[in-house]
Amino acid sequence: MARVPRWSPIRVRVRCTLGTDMNPTVSPTAGLTAGLNASKTLALDLQGVHAHYGDSHVLHDVSFSLEEGKVLALLGRNGAGKTTSISTIIGFVKAAEGSITLFGEHIESLATERISALGIGLVPQGRRVFANLSVGENLTVAARLRSGRSGSSGRTDPWNLARVFDLFPRLKERHKQAAGSLSGGEQQMLAIARGLMGNPKVLLMDEPSEGLAPLIVVEVGETIAKLKSEGQSIVLVEQNFNLALRLADHITVLNTGRVCYDGPADAVRADPEQVTRFLGVF
Repeated sequence: MARVPRWSPIRVRVRCTLGTDMNPTVSPTAGLTAGLNASKTLALDLQGVHAHYGDSHVLHDVSFSLEEGKVLALLGRNGAGKTTSISTIIGFVKAAEGSITLFGEHIESLATERISALGIGLVPQGRRVFANLSVGENLTVAARLRSGRSGSSGRTDPWNLARVFDLFPRLKERHKQAAGSLSGGEQQMLAIARGLMGNPKVLLMDEPSEGLAPLIVVEVGETIAKLKSEGQSIVLVEQNFNLALRLADHITVLNTGRVCYDGPADAVRADPEQVTRFLGVF
């Protein structure tokens, strides 16, 4: 069973309030997480991260870890801090406190372009393709070669146009077409393909199923499952709980910028109420 830590190294108890009948919980701690993961290779590790938008304190002592070659699902209501967590990892928002490491290397103080160069890829919420560029141009502008392993599978062949088109045949058919003229599902495929063209060590996927037809959601899920099988390390932000639960190895739930649940996906599959109680509507 996953445990909700009951203490903080800075001795500040943090309420994750979902209703008057619920007990206070606190976010995971650096010492506890480090102990649990001492024998595992961590692709990405956040410890005690705080972040602000101006005067607004958005993330409060957020800690979670992604093992190499695994999928971590980051869940929560709208406004819970999921996208802010992604933005803080990639450097759009700077961490005011805490540490973020990529395979042991600190990245919390680096510029976004340096974080990307070290191996963080992003599939942003809302797809954000370059509408006036062709499909092929969207992909080539994001291309980055990277030496070494691309995942725990030991696969070394890089993501390039040929490999991306093999994964998404429809993009090959439309490679000369303006990205803005694609359907929503095709734009999502392009956004994922563009993220892969950077050959990331860790891929951040922010709401990849948002606004898509059910059949396209299935395709997106199959794509993520294939990437996972090839050893790609993924942080998946997703509102579709069933999709996230099928794909995830580990689940972290945020509420009002605090970690309310952090544990293995198998435990949630056995008892979904552990997590769904944090995802319901007031």
